[in-house]
This record gives sequence, structure tokens and C-alpha cells, in this order.
Amino acid sequence: MQGDTVFYIILTGIIALFLALFQYAYKSKISGKRAIILGGLRWITYFCIGLLLINPKFESFTYYNEKPNLVIAVDNSESVNFLDQKSNVEGLMNLLKSDQRLNNQFDLQFYKFGKEVDNSDVLSFDETQSNLAAVFERLSEVFSTSTAPTLLISDGNQTLGNDYAYSNRIFKQPIYPIILGDTVTYTDIKIQQLNVNRYAYLKNKFPVEVIITYNGNTRVDSQIRIVSGNSTLFSEPITLSSTENSKIVELTLPANRVGVIPYRVEVTPLDNEKNQINNFKNFAVEVINQKTNVAIISDMLHPDLGALKKSIESNEQRTANILTSSEFINSADDYQLVILYQPSNNFRRVLKSIEDQKLNKIIVAGPKTNFSLLNQLQSNFTQDLTNQTENYQATLNQNYSTFIVDDLNFEDFPPLESKFGAINFTIPFQSILYKTVNGTQLDEPLIATYEFNSKREALILGEGIWRWRAQSFIDTKSFNSFDNFIGKLVQYLSTNQRRTRLNVNYESFYNGNDNVRITAQFFNKNYEFNSNANVSITLTEKTTNTQNTYPFILRNNNYEVDLSGVTAGDYSFTVDVSDENISKSGELKILEYNVEQQFLNANVAKLQNLANESSGQAYFISDTSTIINELLTDSRYIIVQKSTKNVVPLIDWKYLLVLIVLSLAIEWFMRKYNGLI
Repeated sequence: MQGDTVFYIILTGIIALFLALFQYAYKSKISGKRAIILGGLRWITYFCIGLLLINPKFESFTYYNEKPNLVIAVDNSESVNFLDQKSNVEGLMNLLKSDQRLNNQFDLQFYKFGKEVDNSDVLSFDETQSNLAAVFERLSEVFSTSTAPTLLISDGNQTLGNDYAYSNRIFKQPIYPIILGDTVTYTDIKIQQLNVNRYAYLKNKFPVEVIITYNGNTRVDSQIRIVSGNSTLFSEPITLSSTENSKIVELTLPANRVGVIPYRVEVTPLDNEKNQINNFKNFAVEVINQKTNVAIISDMLHPDLGALKKSIESNEQRTANILTSSEFINSADDYQLVILYQPSNNFRRVLKSIEDQKLNKIIVAGPKTNFSLLNQLQSNFTQDLTNQTENYQATLNQNYSTFIVDDLNFEDFPPLESKFGAINFTIPFQSILYKTVNGTQLDEPLIATYEFNSKREALILGEGIWRWRAQSFIDTKSFNSFDNFIGKLVQYLSTNQRRTRLNVNYESFYNGNDNVRITAQFFNKNYEFNSNANVSITLTEKTTNTQNTYPFILRNNNYEVDLSGVTAGDYSFTVDVSDENISKSGELKILEYNVEQQFLNANVAKLQNLANESSGQAYFISDTSTIINELLTDSRYIIVQKSTKNVVPLIDWKYLLVLIVLSLAIEWFMRKYNGLI
């Protein structure tokens, strides 16, 4: 409390005393004890009212102990079972939970991880992938401002995500790896990596690259074979030793028939080899008999051109060439789809050639587009002519019904720049994305598609697509989401098939450790998205003819079903909509492969290096008796006493009001009793 406040309180007490004396001592008919009591009560009333007017503030301190966190991150993948470490992990977890000293000094926080990271200590050891980098990314967000030494219970074998070797750069806490496994080195030959394209074209050859590694001290002979069905397509002997412990085998295989063709590459196991699961890998190639060639036409240089080319060619069924307007005229017959990037006066012959060839097209219009030319040479839309530009952000049209569009958080993407002015369509169209200015959504398309005279076209009203692709990578650590969006647009424009009310999106084959997810959209007769439909998929295993039915779950503007737990094999499926005579059928293949069973040992060196770089210490699971003592005696992890200061104004103290009411009431009753009222 400040000195001025104390002075005013004393002054208030003196003034209250003078007022009370004036009322009950100066020329008062009351005397004796009654005058003293009544004067005291009146003084209390005046003084309390004065305190409320001054409203002094009082400080109170609350002291508490803050324990450091002890983060326990446990590998929940199948490799823990495969290395026979399940019982050891469960025993260590019970030890940590039951140790009273540890619980008294630390606030224990349990996490488990596989593909994802969960705040839980319920372990199943059935995750098919291990993403250790995601562990430290998540923990760095949660424990960035507190002390949180971390026990990482894992074999250190990562199968997904960024390399965790440098995780200490983002996670600024000591890391104590508990290494699952031992240091015994087993003789092992395995297929370290297999590189093959997902697609091939009929009557072409596709490349295959196999990297074989050997762990051992003696010279060994083996053989690599590639088979498809009962046929051996390739065979070659290989020799490895302790000095020449890897070999790269490169070959090409013919694509002779259309469809998904399964293959198996295998290396003959060594005598007494402990792990033979990593001696083979299954893969598949989808052979197609057509390829989409896309022409990107522009007479200017812009990073959008490279972004579009990269997105289109992320699917190996498509190629994209960046051409000038004059170059396209001489090669128009080679393309099935054309992208006109900011058409200028030089595009007159280009637009005529596109009309003559009856090609589908995408028009990308921006601030340098000659809209006067576009308004003149085509009649599908007109743009109001102005000399001003505007930055437009995007909002997804949830009712877009032409094909499935995933929400990439378009509203958070950087704005596209285009000419200011309304766009007026003369034919029916559908907006994929609406324009948004300063948070206000306009009833104008930013990206739209339309069909007429058996042709399909799209209009993108803005330059800066390259920023969207970069933002998508920042958000998801991958270009895949944005590339898939452009890919779906290109796929729709590359065909003239009539749209349907039920659209199903799936891959022809999935690797064993991939997420097997199928998405669908269902529309009513007006082609408006129906969010109340009952959509299901019936999956039939071709060999055993067993059937299982799974429901789709509504996610945003899609229906989705997750089949990741389905065993490997060949399947046919039918997607049905309840109470509607509508269905879609297809086939898919799930390849057998378990990446978690490819390892014989823990990655000891990497985990030890992680501990050293983070000022922690590595332990083997068989030598964990000293871990608790080390943590308890480490001076960095002491309990800290902290305090919180509360500033409370007197006006919030309700008992002062009670005191005023009580003193006035007693004074009134005494005066009434003595006949003074």
C-alpha cells in the first residue's frame, strides 16, 4: 500500500471521529455509555464509507511448488514386439508409474507414438509406422516454456517423417533415450531400398532400381530375382563382403498389358539368417495406354509456370511443356489440354487453333492479361475492363459438385492478384473457390469450371499460384495436397465424360504401410452436395470371396472410409448409397509389406548421439536401474517455489458492506429503544 493511501486512511479516520463527536458529544442530549457506544457505531459507519471512497488496494501472496515435467514418450510400433521388447517396456512403464520418489519430484507426462503422437499411456504395439520427428515437434509446442527432461523409449528405427537426428534444435530439453534391443550384430542381407515408378505406359519399359545391403564379416554369395506370378522376369547372382557391403542393381522391365501388375523382388537368404522378412519386397506398377500432354502457353516469365508444371507432372501419367504462343502453333496436335497463362495480343492464333482442335483449356488471368482480347475472342464470359488491380483471397465452395475438392485451408493461403472488376458468365458454371476481400466473401468466382458443346474449361482469376504451392508445403511439409488439387482439375479437363451424382476417389493399389483411404461425394438431383446420405462400401477379397461392408464417415464436404487395417490382397469393391439406385464399383490391390519388421537391431548410434547433443544420457532397456536415481539427483530438475501476487481492491471486500449495515442497524435499534427517534 502506498504512503499517500495510508495518509488518506488516517485522515478519513480523523474526519469520521470529528463527525461522530459532533453528532453525539457536541450539544447532544445523550451522555454516558450510550453516547460513547452510539458515537463509536457512527464512527465505524463514517470510517467504512470513507474507506470505500478511497478504495485502497491490498496485495496478497500465494506460494506454491512447481515440479518439473518428466515426459515419457513410448514407441507404440510393431517393431517393439518384433524385437521381443514388449514385456521390458511394460515393466519399465510400471516401474516409473509406481516410484513414489519420482512422482513426488516430477509431474509425469506420458505419450505414445507411431504415425501420430498421442497423450496416452495405453500401449498396443500395433502401429505400422514410427515417426520420431513428430514426437519432438509435438513436445516442443507443449513444453517450450517449462523444464521437461524426456525419456524416449524406442529402438530408434524411424520409418516415417523427417530425420530426428537434429530434433534437439527445435526441442530444447535433455533427452534420455531408453534403447530397446541390444548391440549384438547379426549377419543379415536385405533389400534396403526399392525405387520404381508407380505408372508405366503400354509397350514401354520401366526402370527398377534395387539397393541391397549386407551386414557381416565374411564373403557371401546370393541371388536377386524379380518375379510376377509364376514367371521369373529377372535373375542375377550377387557377391557381398564386409568391405563391399552394398550393391545397386538397375534393370528395366517390359509393360506388356494394361492394369495393375504385381511384382516381387527377393534376395536369397543366407544360411542361418535370423530375419528373412527383409529379404523380399512386393511392388506394383499400373500400366496405362494413354498419357495426358499439357501445354502451358505464356509469353512472359513467371514462377507460376514452374509451379503448374511441377504440380501437373507430380502424376507420372501427365507431362507439361512450357511454350510460347508461337511454339504452340506448330505443335498443337501433340496436346490434350492447354493452359493459357495471362493471354496477350499474341494469343489470337492460339485461341483459334484451340477452337479448331476442340481442345479443353484453362485460362489463368492476372493483372497482365488482355481482357479486351478475351472478351472479343470468346463468348463464355466477359470481364469488366478497369485499370485497377485487387488482391483476392479464396473461400472454398462446399457445394461444388463436379469433382471432389479437399479443403486445403484455402482461406489462409496468400491472395492472388488480378484485375478489379466483375466477371460475367453467359453459360452455366460452378465456382470451386469464391473471391474474398478483407474477410468478406463475394459472390464471384476465383476459380470456376464450366461445360459447353462437349468441351470443358476452367478459369483462374489471379496470378500467384506458386505462393499457394509454397504455403501448402509450409502447412503440411509436402507438396502433395496442392499437387492433388491441380491434378484433379487437370484430370477433369482431360476427359469429356459426363459427370455423375456419385464420385469415388481411390488409388489402384496401396503399399502395405500406406493409409488406405477412399473418399466419395454424393449429390442430389440438382447436383448439390448431400450431407445426409448413408454411403457404404462392400469390399470383396478375390481369393477367398469374403465380403465386408464399411460405412463412410462425413468429413467436411467428403465422405471417407479408412481401410488401413485390411490385410494385403486383391479386392473388388462397390460403393452404394442407401435408398438410392446408385453405385460405383472398382478394384484395388493392397501390397504386403511391413516396414517395422525390416530391422534386427536398435539404432544405437543415432540414439546415443541424440542424447549427447541434448545434454542427456542414453540407457539400454536392460540397464535401467540407475535412471530414476540419475533423474532425482540431477540439479537441473529441482522443485521451484513460486508465488503469485493478487491485488485486491477494498471495494471487492463484501464484509465491509456488512459492517456498515450492521453498525447502522445497531445504532438505529439503540436510538429507537431509548426514544431518540
